[in-house]
Amino acid sequence: MRIPDFTLERYFARWEFSAPYLLCSSDIEGWRMSELLALADADSRARWEALTLGYTESTGLPALREAIATLYPGLSPEQVLTFAGAEEAVFILMNVLLGPSEHAVVTWPGYQSLHEVARATGAEVTLLPLREEDGWALDVDAVRRALRPNTRLLVVNFPHNPTGSLPEPAAFEALCALAEERGVYLLSDEVYRLLEHAPARTLPAAVERSTRALSLGVMSKAFGLAGLRVGWLACRDAELLRRCAAYKDYTSICNSAPSEVLSLIALRAKEQVLARSRAILEANLKLLDAFFARHTDTFRWVRPRAGSVAFPKLLRDTPISTFCQTLIDREGVLLLPGDVYDFPGNHFRLGFGRTNLPEALSRLERFCEATFR
Repeated sequence: MRIPDFTLERYFARWEFSAPYLLCSSDIEGWRMSELLALADADSRARWEALTLGYTESTGLPALREAIATLYPGLSPEQVLTFAGAEEAVFILMNVLLGPSEHAVVTWPGYQSLHEVARATGAEVTLLPLREEDGWALDVDAVRRALRPNTRLLVVNFPHNPTGSLPEPAAFEALCALAEERGVYLLSDEVYRLLEHAPARTLPAAVERSTRALSLGVMSKAFGLAGLRVGWLACRDAELLRRCAAYKDYTSICNSAPSEVLSLIALRAKEQVLARSRAILEANLKLLDAFFARHTDTFRWVRPRAGSVAFPKLLRDTPISTFCQTLIDREGVLLLPGDVYDFPGNHFRLGFGRTNLPEALSRLERFCEATFR
């Protein structure tokens, strides 16, 4: 397999651990080990204290799969397969499903692996752009027009990274029905699900709505546990999951034993874990609302409806890559320029899941006032 460099990850490799302020991170502030362990129930605590560091079951710890299945009403643990992060799940699924004679449709802008891994299998990929002028909304008619007789896979990501958009329920239901109607698999990247800013807007998981759907989840985003590297696919197609499990024998083989137990602790205490994540986002969104209201001549944004990222646009003549580079040099604040997505315009990804956002935002404001006064 030959695959291009992952532009976003190469950008983070350069700056993520040297920049003092990450104002573009896609995840939620990570939990401290002691705080997470304090949430453990008796069974999880006993598992942690008795843990041995050997190989684990390749499909995932049974108790962990059971806990994940509770996120999807009507699904059983056998319909969940775990991976070393969501990235591995994407890589394996696309290599199982796609090949040179096939076609995939992928929403864009988006995480690069969602389209580049598909291309690397030899499949043809159609990028389906979301548009700022439409509020980054999903256009189901555009999806329908993009499908071909040889389309094998439709890939969507909602809540969306990097825009924070979320479809209306009717559009989402129509999307799932379209996958059923056309007989294509629907990979629904739902890693930001449960971080809806208005809980009433929470959509059902795609796997609940279509036998052709796979719901992708991970501990990294909503649960604030990126360091565990535990992701999963939930799917009602037993044969497809079997093929993915067999392919996994050539990648990670199995998950980390400590990560599985720590994930189990978090999932069993999900209400507390999610409440913490939502509180961080709510506080930071209030600050961002005020910031963008003060700087309407410099920025435009479509307020995100879910998740921990947004995709504002710089309205000045300065190229966004230059703006971001100068900002990191002068203030130590990292933003992600939209050109890492090869997306036109002067957009940038802004992350608001970290607790030091107030100071990072203050530095960004100081920089803007000095640069554009």
